[in-house]
Amino acid sequence: MERMVAMGHDARILVVEDDRTLNAQISDLLQDKGYRTEQSFEGDGALLSAVSGRFDLILLDVLLPGSDGFTVLSKLRKSRRTPVIMLTACGAEEERITGLSNGADDYLAKPFNFTELLLRIEALLRRSMASFQSYSDPPTLAIDGLCLDRRNQSVTYRERPITLTPVQFRLLWTLMQHQHESLSKAYLYQVVLEREFSRYDRSLDMHVSRIRRKLEEAGALPDCLQTVHGKGYCFT
Repeated sequence: MERMVAMGHDARILVVEDDRTLNAQISDLLQDKGYRTEQSFEGDGALLSAVSGRFDLILLDVLLPGSDGFTVLSKLRKSRRTPVIMLTACGAEEERITGLSNGADDYLAKPFNFTELLLRIEALLRRSMASFQSYSDPPTLAIDGLCLDRRNQSVTYRERPITLTPVQFRLLWTLMQHQHESLSKAYLYQVVLEREFSRYDRSLDMHVSRIRRKLEEAGALPDCLQTVHGKGYCFT
């Protein structure tokens, strides 16, 4: 089982950015905040570091020498659920959609504000572990053969494993906890993504689409995750 996310600011972060100046700025900023960092400047080396090391979060640029960020992410998701924030070009909607489709947990467009970067990192780290530490929640959920275990964030359908990112797991967990109840996008943005809902932000829709596809690949009925038009989503 992968290492659980470190609590507090001792988390280990892999910074993958070919612009050495920006990479150094990000790494220095994170180290000043108490994080431990490792730097990578090209895709193939980043993938090797990501699968052989133990990281709590990865900052992954899209445009990299060698394998690009999408390729790195796609290969990474075959063996790791490490939270990933993609760094995309400003206004590149296609890049954001592709990143989320390939298993990214969040994205940030360049040029970005360092304060926003820190807030995104802190929010994603909290979602990855702390939110599943509540003793008031059951350790597992099981509905019609679909089983979720929050202790190791594992998902199975009739004993067939399904690999979800931490954000996808939290989203499915939240919807299953409220079976047959329509949850608004605004609510899911606050609870799952921990940010305000924007009608221009399609990240929640992309996560739902990705979950549906993975459920279907495992043999489950994808329509158990229903879109409630004009409101949000519902697990039935």
